[in-house]
Amino acid sequence: MVEVGGRTLLDRVIAACATLTDADVGDSGELVIVGPPRTTGREVRWVREEPPGGGPVAAIAAGLAALAEVTKGSNDWIGVFAADLPFLTPTAVHSLWTAVGAAEPGYDGAVAVDAEGREQWLNAVYRREALESKIAEYGPDGVRGLPLRRLVRDLHLLRITQPGNSVLDCDTWEDVDAARRIADSAT
Repeated sequence: MVEVGGRTLLDRVIAACATLTDADVGDSGELVIVGPPRTTGREVRWVREEPPGGGPVAAIAAGLAALAEVTKGSNDWIGVFAADLPFLTPTAVHSLWTAVGAAEPGYDGAVAVDAEGREQWLNAVYRREALESKIAEYGPDGVRGLPLRRLVRDLHLLRITQPGNSVLDCDTWEDVDAARRIADSAT
């Protein structure tokens, strides 16, 4: 619920993801937020990871489980975006979806890469089946606290360099202060 530029980080990410069209994600596109329910500017579906605070892989497992009733054929790709991306844009999100749509068969997703070449695993689109398979390898207890990079390290991923601040994340209060300065200078 931390605010940058007058909006919560979560609402900023939701807004960037909500602009995808049915052509991008199929007719079953749904925004699922993993975490404790809170007030947001848009209606979303809330689920919790097990245990609460169990880390990003446990959160992805919970999100996938929440989508289990959605027909897999219409939801082959899953967008995974952290709630700490204050400058994630619809264009950046769309570029990941279009990259996997245009990729040769055999790719398991597309991950955003910053200017220094670092992968942003929580700013990506993954093949649903690839994530489910990897999570199944670890089992329900094995995903708790598992680093996401370990889960996805063997996946065949496109690396999409994202311009500007769309890959900037706020892991510390210093990061939040920097993001606020960037947001303030843009207004």
